[in-house]
Amino acid sequence: MSQENVELAYLTCDAVNRHDLGAVLALMDDDVEGIPLVAALEGGYHGHDGIRRWWENLHDGFPDFTIDVVEVRDLGDLTLAALHLHGHGAGSDTPFELAIWYLAEWRNGKAVSWSAHRTQADALEAADRRD
Repeated sequence: MSQENVELAYLTCDAVNRHDLGAVLALMDDDVEGIPLVAALEGGYHGHDGIRRWWENLHDGFPDFTIDVVEVRDLGDLTLAALHLHGHGAGSDTPFELAIWYLAEWRNGKAVSWSAHRTQADALEAADRRD
């Protein structure tokens, strides 16, 4: 099951890179909880409607947003991915690059929660809190 979760993490990143919201939603549980890095400002996102809002906010601000997957680790029902994000701000030629750690919990082939973290230690601490 856990290798399946690793594949699901890769599929999610691929769907984001293809700007395919339908494919992203197909990989998310109806009650998914999403916590992006900017959660302190925006709060988290709940369910497919929340993921749609997150998607719109993300692509309004960074229309060419792309993810490079560095690695995905199997943590049982969790995956921990080292990601490199990049793109340009809307209306800007200035590129941005950001390394993050993405923690996702999987159940029955769908993400039931995901969160983004600035460091591996933060992501692993969040994983420990789920136990």
